[in-house]
Amino acid sequence: MNKLVLATTTAALALAFTGCATKNDAKYVDSQGTGTIVSLNQINIQDWNNAADKLVASLLESNVLERAPSLPAVMAVSRIRNNTQQQVDTDSLTKKIRVALNKTGKIVTTTTLGPDGKAEDAMAADVGAMGSFMAGEKQKTTLPYYTLSGKLLEDRVKSGSTQQTTYTFQLSLTTVKDGLAVWEDETQITKQGQRSSVGW
Repeated sequence: MNKLVLATTTAALALAFTGCATKNDAKYVDSQGTGTIVSLNQINIQDWNNAADKLVASLLESNVLERAPSLPAVMAVSRIRNNTQQQVDTDSLTKKIRVALNKTGKIVTTTTLGPDGKAEDAMAADVGAMGSFMAGEKQKTTLPYYTLSGKLLEDRVKSGSTQQTTYTFQLSLTTVKDGLAVWEDETQITKQGQRSSVGW
């Protein structure tokens, strides 16, 4: 009897551990790789990465940054309008673009003043202003030569059980002195399927 109880208990424990192992199969994947989850109903990390890479490459290939009077030119990031059905943090796109452009040495981005006179990064602006005040320095504002603005669009269609979602990322680079758009481009990412899946 005792052997039977022991065998039953051991089997139950083994089954429990096996179930836990099956459910707890979390793992790291490459954010830029093909093992990420593809969702039809939202913009995924690979979408942000792809859009940023393509738009930065387009901007650099245009050679428009070399037209600034001096390099690195100062660029402010204006508001990126979200015309999708989702609540999204557009900084997922603009931050990647800012980092990539800063690395080229052709652009520095300001976090203290945007084209509408408001701080893009309020915390950084407040800290900088407080530091200058405590040091008794006169505050100086560097006006941007360029402003970067954009829009996110979404288009959804369905045929039978197949859904298709297209996200359009639009950007414009404008010179502050005359308000002219010196570069504009857009990139589209289309996803199709019946449900979310892994891989793209």
